This record gives sequence, C-alpha cells and structure tokens, in this order.
Amino acid sequence: MKKIIIATKNKGKAAEFKAFFNKTGIEAYSLLDVNNQLPEIEETEKTFEGNAALKAEKIADVLGVPVLADDSGLIVDALNGEPGVYSARYAGEPTNDQANIDKVLEKMQAISQEKRTARFICVLALVIPDSETIFCTGYCEGEISSEQAGTNGFGYDPIFIPAGYSITLAQLSSKEKNKISHRSNAIAQLEKWLQNI
Repeated sequence: MKKIIIATKNKGKAAEFKAFFNKTGIEAYSLLDVNNQLPEIEETEKTFEGNAALKAEKIADVLGVPVLADDSGLIVDALNGEPGVYSARYAGEPTNDQANIDKVLEKMQAISQEKRTARFICVLALVIPDSETIFCTGYCEGEISSEQAGTNGFGYDPIFIPAGYSITLAQLSSKEKNKISHRSNAIAQLEKWLQNI
C-alpha cells in the first residue's frame, strides 16, 4: 500500500491523518485533493462501523484505491447512548455544534455528577480493493460537565471532561488533547495493524 485516500473534506482531520501516514511512508490524500466527481454519501447506517464502512467502500469503488473513512460521536450513558451516530445532527439539520451542546445539557439537567459518564468513540474503516474491510476503534472515556467551558475544540469538546482531568477537552491544548483523543486511540490501533502486514 503506497497511497491512501482519507474520506474527509475536513482540513484539520485530513492534516492529522496525513501526518500519521507520512510516518509510515504511505502517501495520504484527502477528498480535497481528488478531482473526481464523487457521490455525496449519506450516513444511513445505524452503527459507527456501518457508516465508516459505507463511506470508505463507496469511494474505494469509484477510485479503485485504498480508502480510510471514520465515523465518530459521543455516547452518554444516562441518555441511553444518545446522541450516538446522530452526534453531528442531534439538534436537527442544518448541523449546529452549539444547538447540539444545548440539547445535551438540557437533557442532563437533573442527572447527578456521578451518573454523567460518557465517552467519545471513533471507528476507522480501511478498505483495500479486493480485501476485507479493516476496523479500528478508539475511545476517550469521561463525563459530561454541568456547563460548557473552553474554546479549543469543536463539537461536544466544551462539555466533555476526560477521565483523570477536571477541565473539558476544549480547555486542553491541542497537543494534550491529541494524546488522549478517541481518534488518536483508533489511529494507534491502525498503526499496530500496519506494522503487522
């Protein structure tokens, strides 16, 4: 495997994956680098694995090269796993981070601190043409804060306190956050897999 397409148009995410693959000697490109007219892929699956595989497989079919896609979200125990696969659009369309945060905080108002456990999950799906899809999963355990704090992050970062910390992900430096994030934990799994092939 000499080249790989990262199934994202998110510049930050693309840069993170490119930096990882550069270390392994694999050239990585994002969808921003691809000239082909690719179909818009709706995330219609009920699981993170399903959505990640759906994106990777459809793009690999069109381009005929290895493709890596991810699906990630927030799982809150007191909300029976919500927002889950609907994390990005929890408060409806168009997607809005602040509206999503407000909805979680509102639903959690009556929940005591010891029952506010939650985790971020990231599932990577790697599709290599004519091979089985590979899945790598990473978690970041923590809890939901009672109010939002911090500006260094996106999504639910301002209301998520990672285990072992007393501040939110959005209050951590990017370097510190990347050490413990669900995505970095999934990438660590991927690294192990690549070392074994």
